[in-house]
Amino acid sequence: MEIAEVKEQADKICENISRVLIGREKEIRVILAALFAGGHVLVEDRPGTGKTLLAKTFAKSIGGQFKRVQFTPDLMPSDITGLSIYNRKSEDFVLVKGPVFTNILLADEINRATPRTQSSLLEAMEEQQVTIDGESHRLEAPFFVIATENPIETTGTYPLPEAQLDRFLIKISMGDNSKATEVSIMDRFMSENPFDTLQMVCDTDHIKTMQEAVREVFVHPCVKEYIADMILATRNNSRIQVGASSRGTVGLLRLSQAYAAMEGRTFVRPDDVRYMAPYVLAHRVIMAGHMDEKKEKAVIRELVDQIAVPVEDWEK
Repeated sequence: MEIAEVKEQADKICENISRVLIGREKEIRVILAALFAGGHVLVEDRPGTGKTLLAKTFAKSIGGQFKRVQFTPDLMPSDITGLSIYNRKSEDFVLVKGPVFTNILLADEINRATPRTQSSLLEAMEEQQVTIDGESHRLEAPFFVIATENPIETTGTYPLPEAQLDRFLIKISMGDNSKATEVSIMDRFMSENPFDTLQMVCDTDHIKTMQEAVREVFVHPCVKEYIADMILATRNNSRIQVGASSRGTVGLLRLSQAYAAMEGRTFVRPDDVRYMAPYVLAHRVIMAGHMDEKKEKAVIRELVDQIAVPVEDWEK
């Protein structure tokens, strides 16, 4: 697939989703870039901001299977991955697949489940497979996890450990709407729910093809060094206790490639890296003091601004 086709398809998907999620064009493009890059998304925001609707709309737009798991303290790992049940007629064990066998999985309020249950997603997110009773089962591509967590009402929750946070390519917040956007939402939803009439504009085979095309986007060595400088800067900053991992390095590279392709370019610009860095790095570092998501991203942006931008001819 040509990069021009990737841009065309990306624009169609974003436009389609924007019919339901009003005023979220920037967030939609970032999340779509994460899908093209083969990553997963953690959405942190208060209730009623469209997190669940976001996942359902993405699935409907690409014609993918969608399943939702409401994470609660009594949820077991087998409730997600599935289990083997003995069949008396066949005198054999039969696999009953869990909701993880889908294209888009909404892990709703993931921090309300125990760490044991949270960890059941790690293998699926990293290797696109699950192991049940010692046997590995491949998940159908594309496999995309959108997990949500509520920053308020944290009583009885289990904060995601750093190892699991590192599995998410990006962490994003839906943010607040302007007055004009709130009025537009009322106008759009007053007589009907636009989600009910939403049509598929792409299929999962196209998504897989675009994921492959994204990896062919050219990245100049000086841009790779620029990414490496950002990662190293997170490891040598007094306000950051633990810096980003090498998984963060690869994640920032992949997301920059995806964003460049969505813009119709066959090469990554330093501006692509600068724009995506806070989404990729803020949740991967441990700050020296307590900070909320906005302050964490502000620290990353300030850190990025201090790094010299490559001036070489980084086009292909």
